[in-house]
Amino acid sequence: MNELLLRYQKAMTGEIQTSPVEQLLGIKPVSIDPGQVLFEMEATESHSNPQGTLNGGVTSTLADIAMGVAFGTALQPEESFTTIELKINFLKPVWRGTIRAEAKVMKKGKTVGFIDCSVFDENQSLVAFATSTCMILRGDKAKGR
Repeated sequence: MNELLLRYQKAMTGEIQTSPVEQLLGIKPVSIDPGQVLFEMEATESHSNPQGTLNGGVTSTLADIAMGVAFGTALQPEESFTTIELKINFLKPVWRGTIRAEAKVMKKGKTVGFIDCSVFDENQSLVAFATSTCMILRGDKAKGR
């Protein structure tokens, strides 16, 4: 089984912790399957921009983590990856509450993969849509990643 998939399954049970940035922002895995994940976080005042709404960088980070984990769980043991492009569209503001990022690998080729992510508020209203392009790394390029 994929190492990243196993690690996040352990994180969901509390056996191990998630990454430092996930802990800092309160991002938590809810569902992890190969190539498809669901993460959530509680948007609080501490995540606000000067206008009082959820900072776009926080929303982007949530989507980036979800897409990266989704892609990482679709890789072979000798493969790693790096993000080469990230795009996000913000569709409505969020002030407070739970937001959820649902990411899915749309295409995994030999070299490049494409992932999309929908971010919803607690009313299941779409607040952002993101896509990511990732490059698959093998051999020496995959070492230490």
